[in-house]
Amino acid sequence: MSTFVLIPGAGSDSWYWHRVVPLLEAAGHVAVAPDLPCADETKTFPDYADVVVEAVQDSAGDAGDVIVVGQSLGGFTAPLVCERLPARLLVLVAAMVPRPGEAAGEWWDAVGYHEARRVADVRDGRDPGAPFDEEVLFLHDVPAEVLEGGEDHWGDQAGRPMEEPWPLDAWPDVDTRFLLCREDRFFPAELLRRITRERLGIEADEMGGGHLQALSRPDELVEWLLAYEADRLPVRRASVDAPR
Repeated sequence: MSTFVLIPGAGSDSWYWHRVVPLLEAAGHVAVAPDLPCADETKTFPDYADVVVEAVQDSAGDAGDVIVVGQSLGGFTAPLVCERLPARLLVLVAAMVPRPGEAAGEWWDAVGYHEARRVADVRDGRDPGAPFDEEVLFLHDVPAEVLEGGEDHWGDQAGRPMEEPWPLDAWPDVDTRFLLCREDRFFPAELLRRITRERLGIEADEMGGGHLQALSRPDELVEWLLAYEADRLPVRRASVDAPR
């Protein structure tokens, strides 16, 4: 039995994982999905990590075999949690991968995000100059019935965490996997493939679906998580070594 620690992305809460948690529990594991203080302008990523660690300790005691999963902006919090808990595995899902000292607000320009989005939009027939539209970017493949009642679980993301330098001096010494989504319109697959090679030194694994895979494809996502947990998928090293 493992304890899956599920960290959501920007402006979200534990509801994001509500289709994933029962599937992990049905497979015999513990699933902990804490609510982060996303709207609190006094909190930073280390504070988010405090909340996660406390939730794990309250729910699972000494937690045992820990697998930390970070989605999207959760990629900035998940490695901090791995420094605080006896994590066996870190799984990043369509996530941001920070470098030491890099603020989340700096990440976009550092990785060439805007050009990657423009190229993907043009290729797929979307207007790269269109205003931000969450229906187009995030919800395009999430069933309408899943979204019913979910309005209260989406909110503003505080700006302060985006401004603070990421505090770790190096990536945590824990087995790390990256799972991208091939139809992700927010973080294009080509961008995440490159970031994973350059920053982690591994090849990303790939599943179907868009950016909110825990809502749109929970069964497929859980299959990947259980395969990682069972160590059925060896790490594929990239030709470019990750800077540490």
